Amino acid sequence: MSLRLSAVILPYRRWHEGGRAAWTRAEQLGFHTGYTYDHLSWRTFRDGPWFGAVPTLTAAATATERMRLGTLVTSVKPCSHIS
Repeated sequence: MSLRLSAVILPYRRWHEGGRAAWTRAEQLGFHTGYTYDHLSWRTFRDGPWFGAVPTLTAAATATERMRLGTLVTSVKPCSHIS
């Protein structure tokens, strides 16, 4: 039995300012798959850059050799019943 780990890499870094490095580092660390979100509803990132999933994954494909790539979907919503 083998263990395969995946990483979620948020698309908020410009490619030349750390975006590329995040993907290449994930592959160097041995992650099997790298995911990014195809949309986000998360107020922490509301005022900053957020890049599209398809261009991000296209760029990631040029920066990696073995890691599988894909998208995740999220709709983060605060729960009022959790204190």
